[in-house]
Amino acid sequence: MSVVHIITGLNEGGAEAVLYRLCIHDTTQKHSVISMMGSGKYGPLLQQAGVEVYCLNMQQGRLTISGLWRLWSLVRTLHPLVVQTWMYHADLVGGIVAKLAGVKVVFWGIRHSNLTPTTVKRSTILIAKICAKLSKVVPTHIVSCSEQAALVHQQLGYCANKFSVIANGYDLNKFNPDIEARFVLRQALGIADNIALLGMVARFDPQKDHANLIAALSILKKQNANFCCVLVGTGMDSTNSELLELLRRFDVKDNVQLLGRRNDIPFIMSGLDIHVLSSLGEAFPNVLAEAMACGTPCVTTDVGDAALIVGETGWVVPAQNTQALVASLLESLIAVADKASWKIRKQQARNRIIDKFSLEKMVNEYQAVWLGNRY
Repeated sequence: MSVVHIITGLNEGGAEAVLYRLCIHDTTQKHSVISMMGSGKYGPLLQQAGVEVYCLNMQQGRLTISGLWRLWSLVRTLHPLVVQTWMYHADLVGGIVAKLAGVKVVFWGIRHSNLTPTTVKRSTILIAKICAKLSKVVPTHIVSCSEQAALVHQQLGYCANKFSVIANGYDLNKFNPDIEARFVLRQALGIADNIALLGMVARFDPQKDHANLIAALSILKKQNANFCCVLVGTGMDSTNSELLELLRRFDVKDNVQLLGRRNDIPFIMSGLDIHVLSSLGEAFPNVLAEAMACGTPCVTTDVGDAALIVGETGWVVPAQNTQALVASLLESLIAVADKASWKIRKQQARNRIIDKFSLEKMVNEYQAVWLGNRY
């Protein structure tokens, strides 16, 4: 079966990473990818794995006649049995164009669970609302990455009986415990063994609510907690004046190290004692599952399916509640000190990802949905 994926872009991001994993690990279908923008991070990686990638090179938020014509032509030429779209813009534009190109089976992909105007562009919310109106006629089926995302969109007006939830799956050979990482990372960063190492892997974005995390770290410092926190991701470096001002204002510059973008995330995850996620909105936060697959327990805000991912292996607190975040961080720091029980917790975290969020499980569920809705 040939499957054409249409996605807004292929830069670094959760949806893009899942698309990449799905295409290279599903060897029973023929996958092709159309990016409405450029090749980004994942375009070359997909091509190296033998997946055909086509880029329309439209600018973000701007459609062109030539780009739409090329999209229609590509879909007509590739003649897939199934088109799978990813994210709102691709759902709307890719879904309609695929239908006009004669594709009978179109699947939309929902990857978002927070549509708060203060943190999400108005244009994005508008497109989501338009998609809600068209959800009865354009998509054959809608795939959501989380239960929470499905619920939010059904409440927005999306056709409820078309939804399936397929949780993200993870390459457990890539994300696995590295027993040397803790020592090597600390040595590289100059962090003593007796200092608890916290970390958050997330780009600088209002949805990630780094201000909440930094405020919590400030309170931890005032309570004489012995910790260091590393911040990893796009924008998490010394060129970010807004971030530097937050660290200065909350007086935690000496407790935080900015590592920026890294290509060794499994190593970073394995080197942490605790991974923290302070987001105010997520659908299915990949970083929690990735950290847990590396044997690193998590403290997270209760966003999207975070609580479902973490289960009983970590700590879940309300979003935008700094005091609750502080309380759970203090509990986790105490737990780290009990080495025997912490070793058990680390294994439980990894086992939960193995049991519930393996890559094989995700691939099988996508195949089942595509095949079950072909006709």
